[in-house]
Amino acid sequence: MRVLEFLRRQAFALTIIACAVSAYLWPSLYIEWFGVKLMPFVGPSIQLIMFGMGTTLTSADFLRVAKAPWGVAVGAVLQFTVMPLAAVGVAKVLGFEDELAAGMVLIGSVAGGMASNVIAYLAKANVALSVTMTCVSTLLSPIVTPFLMKTLAGTYVEINVLKMMVEMLKIVILPVGAGWLLRLALGHRYETHKRGIDLALQTVAMFGICFSLVVCLAPNRDLLAKAGAVIFLSTILHTTVGYSLGYGISRLLGIWLPIDERDARTVAIEVGMQNGGMAAALAVNVLHSSVAALPANAAAIWMNLSGSTLASFWSTRPPTSGKAVSPRPPQEEETRK
Repeated sequence: MRVLEFLRRQAFALTIIACAVSAYLWPSLYIEWFGVKLMPFVGPSIQLIMFGMGTTLTSADFLRVAKAPWGVAVGAVLQFTVMPLAAVGVAKVLGFEDELAAGMVLIGSVAGGMASNVIAYLAKANVALSVTMTCVSTLLSPIVTPFLMKTLAGTYVEINVLKMMVEMLKIVILPVGAGWLLRLALGHRYETHKRGIDLALQTVAMFGICFSLVVCLAPNRDLLAKAGAVIFLSTILHTTVGYSLGYGISRLLGIWLPIDERDARTVAIEVGMQNGGMAAALAVNVLHSSVAALPANAAAIWMNLSGSTLASFWSTRPPTSGKAVSPRPPQEEETRK
């Protein structure tokens, strides 16, 4: 797919769809290999992705928080308010039972997805802000996500806050920190081989996401056949709310704050695109439920498709520069004339 220009932007999304179809048609391929269950390897696969993310971090990423605090702050607040609350609403409206409802809240309560940085680039958004927002939400998630799960999903399943925090430190903070330290240790040697390293890390990330997808889908093939349409509907509704409110609220706040349309596009993408891999790993390792991982897997498919589509739409429409302008009151407009 990468060879064909018109499919290149959709290569990742189409690969995820191919893996999902494969897991649906031949689930027995992804449950165990040579007598070894594959489910316990979901966590390590996400740790590999987080390690790769850590190697992309530089000191400049953290300095950007100080240079553009408003965009980062607005994005973080919307990330951890709009998405979890929207997830609760969608789960109630669609009548999800305990494990599916908890999984829905989980995908709404995790950090932004790493694919959002690529989508931001394609959408002509603020890539530097996108990278910074992903880093900030990822680093906040070990504290915020367990609290949100306890508050919003505690009635569906038992939530051990301390265990979830420890698991997120293992899945997120430790591998990200190790990747960042490795980059510091390599110094200029990393920059010399940056293109090859980035390509290898992208391949590892794609493998990790696809692996967690098929391993979590395969045991729930029958449930997916029965309720797959509703699960995907929940994901579509949830993501649409994230894109819409992320963009709309940012544009509204841009009347008073230094947030232009490029930043608003970035916030929309960051808020709407969650880290499905992290949610799937937490569902398996903390909630001990592959059923709770289904909303995360559906989100991994839909978010990449919808994000690529949104990027294609915005890429043909250059962002307006400057802050949003509030309309003039009628009396002021008359006086001006």
